[in-house]
Amino acid sequence: MTNSIRTCLWFRNGRGREAAEFYCSLIPGSQVGRIFSGDAGQGTFSVIDFRLGGVPYQILDAGPHFMLTEAVSISVETPDQAETDRLWTALTADGGQESVCGWLKDRFGVSWQIFPKRLTDLTLSTDKEVSDRAMAAMMKMRKIDIAAIEAAVRVI
Repeated sequence: MTNSIRTCLWFRNGRGREAAEFYCSLIPGSQVGRIFSGDAGQGTFSVIDFRLGGVPYQILDAGPHFMLTEAVSISVETPDQAETDRLWTALTADGGQESVCGWLKDRFGVSWQIFPKRLTDLTLSTDKEVSDRAMAAMMKMRKIDIAAIEAAVRVI
């Protein structure tokens, strides 16, 4: 048996298609797929299928019944600081909000965590001292600054 599994994000502001197109413009290997709009008897809704870097997502744009929350986020491990910076800038623009430890909320209200792969290498190091220092440095940041984390790891 094959299942089609995707994360569904509930939008309440009528901007689901705009959000999907914006996200796909940022992440290579992404595209908007099927879009279905209808009326469920209590108002109109849209379902937007899209892929981010090949991973399937769906937006259900169906009014004010539910809110997005930080309990669900899109996590992006970038290849380097430059890509972290590019995505961070784009996602916090036009009303997005920075948070801590590489977390942000975009202008549509979706939470993201943007971090370079090097952070994963350092925080998951088998050297506990390296891991602890990397984690402690990260906990003080908003956008991840991998050079600052590497400097903290080198401190004796």
